[in-house]
Amino acid sequence: MDAINLSHKDAAFTRAVATRSGQSVTACYQCGNCTAGCPAGFTYDMPVSQIMRGVQLGLKDQVLNAKSLWMCLSCSTCTLRCPNDIDVAGIMETLRHMAREQGQVSVPKVNKFWMSFLDTVRIFGRSYEIGVMALYMMRSLRVFTDVDLAPDALSKQKLGLMPHVTPNGGAEAVGRIMQRFKERADREGGAA
Repeated sequence: MDAINLSHKDAAFTRAVATRSGQSVTACYQCGNCTAGCPAGFTYDMPVSQIMRGVQLGLKDQVLNAKSLWMCLSCSTCTLRCPNDIDVAGIMETLRHMAREQGQVSVPKVNKFWMSFLDTVRIFGRSYEIGVMALYMMRSLRVFTDVDLAPDALSKQKLGLMPHVTPNGGAEAVGRIMQRFKERADREGGAA
C-alpha cells in the first residue's frame, strides 16, 4: 500500500460510515483479527484492518477506491472474529453502497454480477442462475465467457432452464421488500 496522505481527511465520511452502518468505527483498535481470518484477503489491495483504519482517518477516496470492497465475500468471518463486536462485514457493505453512489466502483465486473443477481431475485423471488449469467454477460459484454461450461452444468442438473418462482406470490413480496429498501435508502441518502 502507498503512504497514507493525511492531508485529505474527511471527518464527515467517518461519521457517515458510522451512521449508515450503525457501527462504532472508532471502536476498532487494529488488532488485525479481521485481516487474519479473511478468506478472500489474498485478493485484496488493502487489507480489512487498513480499510477500517482508513475509515477512522477519513480517507474517503482511498477507501472507496479500494478493490478490496468488491472482492469481499460478505462471509462475515471478520465480524465473527472482531473482539469489539463490530459488524465489519456490514461496514464493507456500507462502503460498497457509498462507492456506487460516488461512481467509484473499482471492480465493475463484480458490481455487474451483483446487480444481475439482485435483478433475478427481484423478479423471481430467488436467484435464477441462467438469468444471472445472461444478464451478467450482457452487462459486461463478455458474451462467450464460460459458455463451454454450460453443457456439463446442464447435464449434471446444476443449472435449471426455467426459473424457480417463489410460490404463493412470494416473488412479488420479495420485489416489494426490495423496492421498500431501495426507497428507504434513497431517502436516507444511500443507494440499494
